[in-house]
Amino acid sequence: MALREGQVSTSTSTSFPEIVELNIGGQPYTTRLETLTAAHGSLLWRTFSQGSPETAARDGAGRFFFDRDGALFRFVLDFLRDADFALPDAFGERGRLRKEADYFLLHDFSKRLAEADSAAVTPRAPESTPGTPPQVGVRSGYVTVGYRGTYTIGRDFQTDARFRRVARITVCGKISLVKEVFGDSLNESRDPDRSPDKYTSRYYLKYNLLEQAFDQLAEAGLRMAACSSTGTCASASSDPNEDKIWTSYTEYVFSR
Repeated sequence: MALREGQVSTSTSTSFPEIVELNIGGQPYTTRLETLTAAHGSLLWRTFSQGSPETAARDGAGRFFFDRDGALFRFVLDFLRDADFALPDAFGERGRLRKEADYFLLHDFSKRLAEADSAAVTPRAPESTPGTPPQVGVRSGYVTVGYRGTYTIGRDFQTDARFRRVARITVCGKISLVKEVFGDSLNESRDPDRSPDKYTSRYYLKYNLLEQAFDQLAEAGLRMAACSSTGTCASASSDPNEDKIWTSYTEYVFSR
């Protein structure tokens, strides 16, 4: 199946906005209608070319919703944009990505993933150890992930902890390496114009699941090198019988 085959009819293309907001498994994306309808016959082409906004599933914010893997959808968008794809070093989710390609009826994408798997197995980046030089062509460095949470614990610690708020996952590191690891999951709005060779401590992720962040770091060949955690406690009032509010902050350092 060739990309950009056929034309989207004027009567249906104008029913969707030119800039489309998506919710893929809880992760937001924003892209052009032209991108979503680039692969003739795909599920996205059928939804946004042959369907209508009234029949498409939406979330509470009005974004078009698909119950699929939000982290892997960035590769689907890359393929729709460029009719090609490039996976990170030591990418370990090729099988899952093929399932996503099959679900969205991107048969050419799925076929090329299968051919790449059969042609060669992508070498896994070795674990970082002190004094070991990095592989040739692989960008080395450190990425620090910070995570803050607030919760309450009842009197005498006899009741279950109740989580009040989970803040954003912050990301520190060299911009080029951070972008390689997290891709479209990275929110750059607080530090948008720094060059790739600079460092930042102002980025954060668009989701708040540490496991998802760890998966992306592992796929890029980074391994945890260190972690540290601090916590503070305060009472909501002077009454000793009141629940206590705890705030914790943890940082995880990954290296490659």
